Order: sequence, then structure tokens, then C-alpha cells
Amino acid sequence: MSKELLVNKRSGEQAPMDLEKIHKVVTWAAEGLENVSVSQVELKSQIQMYDGIRTSDIHETIIKAAADLISEETPDYQYLAARLAIFHLRKKAYGRFTPPSLFEHVCKMVKAERYDSHILEDYTKQELEQMDRFIDHGRDLTFSYAAVKQLEGKYLVQDRVKGQIYESAQFLYILVAACLFAHYPKETRLEYIERFYNAVSTFKISLPTPIMAGIRTPTRQFSSCVLIECGDSLDSVNATSSAIIKYVSQRAGIGINAGRIRALGSPIRNGEAFHTGCIPFYKHFQTAVKSCSQGGVRGGAATLFYPLWHLEVEDLLVLKNNRGVEENRVRHLDYGVQFNKLMYQRMLKNENITLFSPSDVPGMYDAFFADQELFEKLYVQYEDDPTIRKKQIPAMELFTLFAQERASTGRIYLQNVDHCNTHSPFDPAVAPVRQSNLCLEIALPTKPLDNVNDEEGEIALCTLSAINLGALESLDELEDLSDLAVRALDSLLDYQGYPLPAAENASMDRRTLGIGVINYAYYLAKNGVRYSDGSAKALTHRTFEALQFNLMKASVNLAKEFGACPKFNETTYAQGIMPIDTYKKDLDAICSEPLLCDWGGLKKEILEHGIRNSTVTALMPSETSSQISNATNGIEPPRGLISVKSSKDGILKQVVPEFETLKDQYELLWTMPNNKGYLELVAIMQKFIDQTISANTNYDPNRFPDGKVPVKQIIQDMLTAYKLGVKTLYYHNTRDGASDQPVELADDCAGGACKI
Repeated sequence: MSKELLVNKRSGEQAPMDLEKIHKVVTWAAEGLENVSVSQVELKSQIQMYDGIRTSDIHETIIKAAADLISEETPDYQYLAARLAIFHLRKKAYGRFTPPSLFEHVCKMVKAERYDSHILEDYTKQELEQMDRFIDHGRDLTFSYAAVKQLEGKYLVQDRVKGQIYESAQFLYILVAACLFAHYPKETRLEYIERFYNAVSTFKISLPTPIMAGIRTPTRQFSSCVLIECGDSLDSVNATSSAIIKYVSQRAGIGINAGRIRALGSPIRNGEAFHTGCIPFYKHFQTAVKSCSQGGVRGGAATLFYPLWHLEVEDLLVLKNNRGVEENRVRHLDYGVQFNKLMYQRMLKNENITLFSPSDVPGMYDAFFADQELFEKLYVQYEDDPTIRKKQIPAMELFTLFAQERASTGRIYLQNVDHCNTHSPFDPAVAPVRQSNLCLEIALPTKPLDNVNDEEGEIALCTLSAINLGALESLDELEDLSDLAVRALDSLLDYQGYPLPAAENASMDRRTLGIGVINYAYYLAKNGVRYSDGSAKALTHRTFEALQFNLMKASVNLAKEFGACPKFNETTYAQGIMPIDTYKKDLDAICSEPLLCDWGGLKKEILEHGIRNSTVTALMPSETSSQISNATNGIEPPRGLISVKSSKDGILKQVVPEFETLKDQYELLWTMPNNKGYLELVAIMQKFIDQTISANTNYDPNRFPDGKVPVKQIIQDMLTAYKLGVKTLYYHNTRDGASDQPVELADDCAGGACKI
């Protein structure tokens, strides 16, 4: 390439292209990395140089050239590309590679109204200078390329319209810590800030999108999940819609429980008119969900829940599919269909399921969640009552329709409402769990709103984070990490704002947290065990017992300092009932590991001091936040040793941790023979996890005759999950690369012929 090419500098001047300077930067980025070639990157990037190119475009060209070279043979290009991207990012943010001092940076950002002014009100210059000494900006160079692009795309404070970034990652981490511990006593808060900063900046604790993107800015809503229940009235529908808009605009994923809405044709106003049914109101909620773009961080999304026995269920089950017309489809919501033991029994016995409008069967809808014996008694009673409108359908036919729609769209989910209430930290008699959320890991009490300012209603919020299992050298580390995670998230509940009283009251009364895990697949690989063959059961049991125990212990310690949550009396813990007392005992047949923690001692402490947080665990997908830690996401097996993920910046390649050493130890998703081993591990986790788990089922049509996934297999997996106490099932993934397209199913369950 000619050396006579001119470049346009950031200042607006023109100058000859300095190839030596480019060479120095690429050489710096390649230092210490294996199987990377500086000349290869330079050669690939120079093809795209041209006269008059801007210096910023040169940087981006070199970065893309390095990123394109990421492969199984040369995985370290992910770090070379990342270092180049960090160099470019800092130049954009600060005009130089070396960041300014923390105090200088915060003053500038507060003046520009990018950061919350409380930072300078809560902390002195001296304290900010001390925090500056905690920061290790060199940790920026440990990110993978996918992580840097996620930081740029979602987390770093920026002007998205102008494309201007204002900070780098270590400032993000230290300021999140500073904001969360601002109300702690001055004698101890800097110690907590340093410990928390070290935990998050070395990827031992992972933070979700709302926290990473929002804390330190003037925005004050950081809960990842919002659960809103709709009652059977126009006032409640309108209040629900308003609440959805409030929270979608503030980056939250939404769960909507609309199961109470009466069926089409039900009388209203004493028979003055017929009810229009569920679908018009679901469309109304869809419009609310899609009304906001969430500040460019992520689009609005929601999952809507209803019971399998709803009179309109045959029409509701097909709302997401590509057949039909707009009038009878609501495709931009996901759906959670609610099951319980009676529904499964009817299917297994080849009996009918009777469908009702909830408005016609007094007490039955509430009993569906709060009291399984009462539900069955009322259900049978109303079946036998000739005055009540109903419809009967063979249970197998209904299960088959559910399975087909779940396979066809991938996004018709399942909630076992009995497990969500019988194996729960909430007393279902006073605080039943009636829904989950967008990602099906939250299980919290809700109450419908009568109006948007209703203080008697209850909107459940859950504030999330995750422990990086792959970063643990020993389970003993969980004690300190649990203390930090619980303290930080509990502080966040007081730090954040609440747009609606129903959300604030519920949050202050229950103080619910959801701490999960990332990097489980790597954790299994480095311990030499696998998903599918049973070898991971003992490790999983030990790990999740230790996780739940240490998080609960941390919450009890907080209760000693700050008091128990006000509605501690509505938890089963107040009755001395622990997670180990209520799990599905069928699980013992597949995992009989002994308990290793002092649950008896913890129970005594809880009965004496209470617990600060009604819930402490939930296993979320962590799809994007795990990329920041260069971790495998959540509990899922990777699809490949290199995952290809799309973002607004294009395709990102992420390499599994310790690729060179462990590539033969990883069990990849599509090498697993079936879902059985995975579901058993999920059930072992669920024994301890107090909320629920984003667990997927996965099917490779090529494993079945004629390339068709049998309905029988899908229903068998539903039964396996139910029998072992799994509360929810999230995505249905199909290997054909088009899981959102219809999948041809073998119709071997038609007419109840399937024997399970």
C-alpha cells in the first residue's frame, strides 16, 4: 500500500498515514498472546485502507481485521481484537489512552448530567481519590472482543445519537460499587467498595444489564424483572397497561399475568353486553410493551401467563404462530401456560380437561395457586354443575396442541404452578405465586392493581446478579462473594426509585433478590464432568447447596444489622420450613447426595433474627452479561466451542473459557443425546433455588425417524421435569437453525394414543 495515503485526523487536519504507528499499536495488542500474527492483521486491514480515511475508521478497520481472524485454531485473536477495541474506546472517551483521575472524570460527567450528582454529594474528593487507588485499569485488557462490544453497545454511558462514549469499564465498576454502598457508615464503606469492585472487575460477580447501564446515571430503576398481575376489570387492565409502559421504558423485562380475564361471551354489566374475551386485551398489552425502545439498550419484551384450563385456551395457544390473520394472533408477546398436577393426571389417564371462564367458577382461580386440594375439589364440583358454562377436551389433545405450539414457535413456556407454591419461600395461604417473568426464573407474589396508584396492589420486582462458578477455586469462596452480592443488591432496593407505589411497597416489604450463576458449562468442563451421563450430579448438588446456604446466611446476617424484611411473617422461613424440607422427593431416586451445610443452625438463626430478603436465588439466562465475563451463559451447554452471537455491531465470536486446555472436556448442546441428563441437573438445582430456573429443552430432529420430533418426546420431557420438581421450562430450541419457524412433528399422540 502506498505511503502517500493521507488520513483525516480527529482534529480535522490531514496527515500522511503513519504505518509505523499502526504497527506499534497492533504489536502492543499482540503482546503475550499465542498463535496471533501482527503482519496478518496488518495485511488484512490494509486491503481496506483508502486515501482520506479517518483515523477512527483506521482503528475500526484494524479491530475488525483482528476479530475476523478469531477461530478454533487461533482463539487468542479475541484478546488482540479486544485490546485494540479498548485502545480505540479510550481514545474516543478521553482523547488519549490513559484515563483521567476518577475525581476529574466524575466532576466532568456530573456537570454534563451524565452521572448522578449524588456521587459528589455523598463522597469527598479525598474519598474519590482513595477509590481511584483501588482501580486497576489494566483489567480492561482481560476482556474478550465480544465483551468489549457488549460494553460499548449496552453498558457504557454514552450519547447514542452522536455515538459518543464517555467512560471505560473500570470507572463503571468502581462507580457501581460507590453508589451501592453510599449509605454505609463512612468507617466501613470504602472497604466494601474495594471488595465489591474487585469482585465485579475480576468477573467473580456478574451484574445484569439494568445495573451495569443504569447505576451512576440519573436513571434510578435497576430491577431486571417486573411482575404485573391484571384483574378482571377495565380499571385493572388500564392500570396494568400503564405499569407496563412505566417499566418497559426503564429497561425492565415484564411478566404479565392475565389469567383472570374472563372468556369471550361472558356476560358483563348484568348481561347488558357480552365480553370480548382475552385477545383484544392481550393486543392492548402488546402495544404497551412495544411502545418504548428502552433507551436503545434493549427492546421491550414480555411474557403473558394464563392457565391451561381457561375456556379460550385453544385460541390462546396459537396466538404466536405464523398461521392465521392479525385479528386472531398476538405474535409479539411470549406466553407462559400454567399447569398443575391435576392437568398431568388427566393427560396420563386419557381423560378430559374441562375448560372454564375464571369469572364463572368462584374461588377456583385463586385456589389453582394457593391450595391444590381445594382447587381439585372445586374443579370437580364445577365440572358436575350443569349451570356453569364449560367445554371438555381430551387432555392429550390439549397437551399435544401445547407441545406443537411450543415446538413451532420456541417461545410458549411452561409454569408448574403447584411446584411454584409448594416449594417456595412464601406461604401460599397469604402470599401465593401466580406468575413468573419474561425469562421464567422469577416466582414472586403479586396482586392486581385497581388503578395505577393503587397501594393495595402488588407489583413484584426482582433485582438480579450472578456468581461466576468458573472463577471459583473452592466453594469456600462463596461465603465472601455471597456477603458482597446480598449486601449490594439489598442496598440497591433502597437506592433505586419506584415509579409506582405497588412496586415500592412490595419491594420494601419483601426485599426479594435473585442471585444466580454463570459459567456452569465451564465449571463442569474444568471439573471433568458432563451434563448427560450423570457424572455432574454430585458436584451440582454440593455447589447449589453451598450457594443457597451462603446466600441465606448472608441475608440473615443483614437481618441482624438492619432488621428482617417487614413481611418475613409471610415466608415459610418464619414457620421454620427450609428449601430442603419442601423439594419433590422423587428427586432422591436420581440423586441421594447428603446435605453438607448446617441447615439446622441456619434455621435457628432465622427463627431468632428473621431474614432480610424473602428470596435470594434465581437462575437467569445471563445471555449478554455473561459475555462481559467471557463466561458460558447461565447453566446452558454451549452450542459450539466458538459461539457466534449477533449484536447491533454485527457478528461477535465468543470462545469458551480455557479453550486450548479443555476443548475436549466441554459437552456441547447438540452432542447431548436427549434432555434427560440436563433436566435432572436442573431439578437438583431447583431443590435449593428458592425462585425458579430459566431451563430450556432442546431437540435435534435428525435424531428421530423421518427427521420429525415426536410429540411423545416433548410431553415425556414435560413429565420428567414435573416429576422431579422443576418449576418452569423456558425456550424450546430446535437444531434446524430456525427454532422460530414451524417444526414438523410426528403426530403419534393424536387421540390419546401415546403411552408414557
